[in-house]
Amino acid sequence: MSRHPEVKWAQRLDKVYITVQLPDSKNAKVDLTPDGTFTFSATAGAEDHLYDLMLDLFDKVNVEESKINVGVRGIFCVVEKAEKGWWKRLLRGEGKPPHYVKVDWDKWVDEDEDDGGLGDLDLGGMDFSKFGGMGDDAMGDFDDDDDDEQEVSKPGGQETSTEKEGASTAGDQDAAGEASTEKKEAAPST
Repeated sequence: MSRHPEVKWAQRLDKVYITVQLPDSKNAKVDLTPDGTFTFSATAGAEDHLYDLMLDLFDKVNVEESKINVGVRGIFCVVEKAEKGWWKRLLRGEGKPPHYVKVDWDKWVDEDEDDGGLGDLDLGGMDFSKFGGMGDDAMGDFDDDDDDEQEVSKPGGQETSTEKEGASTAGDQDAAGEASTEKKEAAPST
């Protein structure tokens, strides 16, 4: 029996970002058709469980311009829309999406804020050159394994595989959990 990986999505006027969160996946296969059918399959885990999914996207897509990046922690896809415009939802069907499909709030931009770039991002006049002298200790437990990406490919049924590396998501989850706990503790009580 196959399982479904968690999928996060966000959109822009001309593209949709789809992230399949499946750390240490092997034998990943991704296919995208012009009518908007997105299929994925891979094995993962100590027992090589099969994960698969098929998403009927809201509208047609441009397969030739879309990109897929298979990394250690997941598969990131930039799906180019066939026609520019905001989709009402990710999937074609009416009703509530499956429980494993979620909005990626880290990448989400509202229609009125989308200009294709960084927009009005204010970095506060920070001089990033001053951060160059920081030692390894200054970065704490941050892990830059996200840069360990294997390949970037065009979709269309190509088979890709990732190397199994010692990347651990548990450390990242612990750090995220601590950060959210700190925020809750720092909130003023009424």
